[in-house]
Amino acid sequence: MHMSTLSADAVAGIVAGLKDVRGTVTFGAPLAPLSWFRAGGPAAALFEPADEADLAAFLRQLPPEVETLVIGLGSNLLVRDGGYDGVVIRLGRAFAAVEALDGARIRAGAAAPDVKVASAAARAGIDGFSFLRGIPGSIGGALRMNGGAYGGETADVLVEARGVDRAGQVRVFSRAGMGFSYRRCAVPEDVIFTGALFQGRPGDPQQIAADMARITGARSASQPVSARTGGSTFKNPPGRRAWELVDAAGCRGLRRGAAQVSEMHCNFLINHGGATAADIEGLGEEVRRRVLEATGVELEWEIRRVGRPAATP
Repeated sequence: MHMSTLSADAVAGIVAGLKDVRGTVTFGAPLAPLSWFRAGGPAAALFEPADEADLAAFLRQLPPEVETLVIGLGSNLLVRDGGYDGVVIRLGRAFAAVEALDGARIRAGAAAPDVKVASAAARAGIDGFSFLRGIPGSIGGALRMNGGAYGGETADVLVEARGVDRAGQVRVFSRAGMGFSYRRCAVPEDVIFTGALFQGRPGDPQQIAADMARITGARSASQPVSARTGGSTFKNPPGRRAWELVDAAGCRGLRRGAAQVSEMHCNFLINHGGATAADIEGLGEEVRRRVLEATGVELEWEIRRVGRPAATP
């Protein structure tokens, strides 16, 4: 994320002056509908590029002082109520293709949902991707956060990733070049991933489908999958589980306005309808405070929080 001090109006004026943009630009775009929490303010501008070349050309023209943010499915994102005074870049259908290749490989665009990649691999008899069935995001987010669940993570299967940097240069990163660790990669924040190549192993389609069904069932039984949530709120500290720490601090079911710590899985925050981003973030910070007080462990947010708070009257 590239920080700036420009106003939303200034950013809109800059974007309006860019040449030969083939994608779609929306000014003052509401972001709440694009986030699983369904909360938060608007973006100064929302850009949905036509393809990778269009994205690269757009970024080459965009002055470096303009803040940019890429979003995927919006599953682990909280946009603050004052909105985002920059350009939000959302990759659409042109970046959502998934293709099974010879040699038990999968090529996927950054906008492809993780579950779609898992299903494509299963149909092709490629094992190693079932863990993606348990992640409610897109491949771009999995690359950025080394997304993982149910015993697997992105680093296990990645061959190489493609992206476009803030200067509009297309870059390719090997698995080693990604610098993966727990829930993060070392690639600069301003690189927007556009796609990736993955390596699995030959497997039995029926067995893979059974593994995926087991993961789907386990997730439905243990997580509030039908609620307005942002996925896992806090990263697991080394050797610990975030939900157990939250529970030990007495935070299961804790509320702030229409925001609540899930009773089903207390590493999830829920918007019961009408919660502001401030309610949700404030609840998360209260949980962090109580966990630190009760256990001595300082939880780290896994959900990305962006933008500015609403102006106070």
